[in-house]
Amino acid sequence: MISRPFIGLALAAAVAFSGPALAKDRNPIKMFDSDHDGTLDLAEVKKAASAMFAKLDRDQDGTLDARELRGRLSAKELAAADPDRDGTLTLDEYLAVVEQRFNVANPDKDGTLDAKELRSPAGRALLRLMK
Repeated sequence: MISRPFIGLALAAAVAFSGPALAKDRNPIKMFDSDHDGTLDLAEVKKAASAMFAKLDRDQDGTLDARELRGRLSAKELAAADPDRDGTLTLDEYLAVVEQRFNVANPDKDGTLDAKELRSPAGRALLRLMK
């Protein structure tokens, strides 16, 4: 017979390690560092952002509108990133924002982002475009 405290512990562990909770806490460097150097370079960031673009483009029209971008870019940021003023971002326009945010998150200009840089406000803004 399984004891009641054991069942409680097992249930707590299952909740703690459930999908959404686990996904929220995942280390972005481990998720996206394809060359396993402990940092993210621009190519790795753009690859992750491109995958996110495809996931967000629910209507598969090759652009993201304000509804699809909700929580990732404000209306003001969308307007600034939309050079043709059509109210949407193409993949190239989206990746231009990603590159701008990468550069802001990389104050030492070494071309890579480490965990500390990703925890900064600029790093968190970049991560919103990647995951």
